[in-house]
Amino acid sequence: MKMKKVTAMGMAVLMAATMIPAVPAMADDAGKVYYLNFKPEQDEDWQNLAKEYTEETGTEVTVVTAASGQYETTLQSEMAKSDAPTLFQVNGPVGLKNWKDYCYDLKDSDIYSQLTSDSYSLKDGDAVDGIAYVIESYGLIVNKTLLEKAGYTLDDIKSFDDLKKVADDIQSKKDDLGIKGAFTSAGMDGSSDWRFKTHLANLPIYYEYKEDGIDDTDAIKGTYLDNYKNVFDLYITDSTCDGSELSAKTADDSRNEFVNGEAVFYQNGSWEYSELSKTFKDDELAMIPIYFGVDDANEGLATGTENYWCVNKNASEADVKATLDFMNWCVTSEAGTKSMAEDMGFTIPFKTAEAPSNVFVKQDAEYTEAGLTPVSWNFTTMPSEEWKNTLGSALTAYAAGSGSWDDVKSAFVDNWATEKALSE
Repeated sequence: MKMKKVTAMGMAVLMAATMIPAVPAMADDAGKVYYLNFKPEQDEDWQNLAKEYTEETGTEVTVVTAASGQYETTLQSEMAKSDAPTLFQVNGPVGLKNWKDYCYDLKDSDIYSQLTSDSYSLKDGDAVDGIAYVIESYGLIVNKTLLEKAGYTLDDIKSFDDLKKVADDIQSKKDDLGIKGAFTSAGMDGSSDWRFKTHLANLPIYYEYKEDGIDDTDAIKGTYLDNYKNVFDLYITDSTCDGSELSAKTADDSRNEFVNGEAVFYQNGSWEYSELSKTFKDDELAMIPIYFGVDDANEGLATGTENYWCVNKNASEADVKATLDFMNWCVTSEAGTKSMAEDMGFTIPFKTAEAPSNVFVKQDAEYTEAGLTPVSWNFTTMPSEEWKNTLGSALTAYAAGSGSWDDVKSAFVDNWATEKALSE
């Protein structure tokens, strides 16, 4: 039954993204909200929250969810329509470049006054173009029960060398353990490849920036690409499937492998908690850092945000007001903060935030309290979606054996400079 629920959710999101409904017409003087949601895994939660808001206030809220990896394309299409989104998302400074002319200035809004820190705002000069609405973490999700069945505990994994030793051993005795691999499939389908061309690729960027004392660059050097290779090699060799199959493996495939007890490790983030908690108890799950072999003794989870709400300044005055009211209600009301904390598993950067029950969020706090350094989210400085796609293609070919790691290096380093130049 669990697997059917996961699959059904994936299909529902796909339908929502590929069959964009018309936004219902209302009287000209009645404000309405059209939210183009970035996060497929929270589609049902947003639909429920929108319904509750409408029942409470009478304001119509339509939520449409873009398919995984298709947000920018969907946003471009929807913004060209007469009933365009009133609330949308950009992923940071690079994403803002495409949409800053559409952004309503939020500096005088109620929601801006609720932020716990101005660092969670996205500014263009003095204007506040975007506001972060969730802080998240990602790493390696661990099935502790399977790990212990293999003869290990979390204490046995404190570095990349430890991770490789444990994963290699688990892979060698997978048949005896009744599993398919140490790691779930590193799917390079569009619903899944962001985990590797964006999230895993953040690690070599993070360590290079940290070493050089910078927070952006027009020319990445690729100092830590060997470490990137080591982790990706582990994913594709100690896996539930052969590397040649990864091009067609989806996000649902990877999640289902973990849910069905077919693998011990699953690279993903705190946003997966609501789905995984339908199958696992909290004490059966853990999230550990993606140990990179650079500063493993001090490395925490990758924690940050690429999720910034923006309001469409081209919407009617009534729709802008309705949208601002809805946003503020989400982060201040009991119903909104409870849904974002418990249903969505979010840590939100607002004064009235409710502490989430999400075990991965709690673990991130524990790592930080123990003195480990969270890996910052630097993938918001990646030059473009085209850069990510080129890197993803090179990784896919490498995994399949039809491409070389030199091709991956070129896609990472040479194409970075090319795409940065094009964005100027």
